[in-house]
Amino acid sequence: MTSRHLKIGFLGGGQMAMALAEGFCRSGLVRSEQIIAYDPQPVATTRLAERIPGIRIADNNLSAIQGVDLAFLAVKPQQASVACSDVFGTLGEGCTLVSIVAGLSIASLEKLSGSPRVVRVMPNTPCLVGKGTTVVCRSNAVTNETLTTVNDLLRSVGTVHEAAESLLDAVTGLSGSGPGFLAIIVEALADGGVRAGLPRELAWSLAIETFEGTAAFLRITGEHPAQLKDRVASPGGTTITGLAVLEQAGVRGAIMDAVTSAARRSAELGQAATRS
Repeated sequence: MTSRHLKIGFLGGGQMAMALAEGFCRSGLVRSEQIIAYDPQPVATTRLAERIPGIRIADNNLSAIQGVDLAFLAVKPQQASVACSDVFGTLGEGCTLVSIVAGLSIASLEKLSGSPRVVRVMPNTPCLVGKGTTVVCRSNAVTNETLTTVNDLLRSVGTVHEAAESLLDAVTGLSGSGPGFLAIIVEALADGGVRAGLPRELAWSLAIETFEGTAAFLRITGEHPAQLKDRVASPGGTTITGLAVLEQAGVRGAIMDAVTSAARRSAELGQAATRS
């Protein structure tokens, strides 16, 4: 399955579909003419056509997957059953369904689509700027060659990890929902700076740069976050004073609870999508 001849269809044309399609084309792995997409909302397909000149727009879900090698299911969990019913039994032997639907299991996707060839993918929002994190698992019918092709495409929008499907709800809670949690933390840091007297623009820049620098430090050095915390927290200093406030407020436990709650919700959405 060479990228030069690869044909890709998208069922759904929202933000994540746009991020993936843009990344695939930007990397040079595929040309825009090799991608076709359908979304029932005209605003979504108009945005796709504007952002990715040359992409083909289909009239319906079935037209979007005719003759493609990879069919990306890029809809909300509540819409997955309808999209799959539109294409049930029509995914040929040369086509693999690649689902980014939160919570919907491989077994459910096989049943809904009528195809045994399923790759389940959990990307996150930073894919929009090429800095995403994606976790992948596959059904037994998916070949190593196809999985390699999917992983190569996904690397065009960030890093890719493979994991057991049993971990995908937890992945959704951490890296899928994590950007939303981290955005609140960055916003709070900036607001704290303003409260302490900083101009809004400077506080915003410092919060983002501090976040980026800390993440880079942890990745490059390989240090445990606790080691970095201890580096910064000198005896009787400013950081340990602030850390005490965070501990008293239960921030650490709240973030842990947010991840596990998001993971539970992922499983609930998958179950609801199967019943609909």
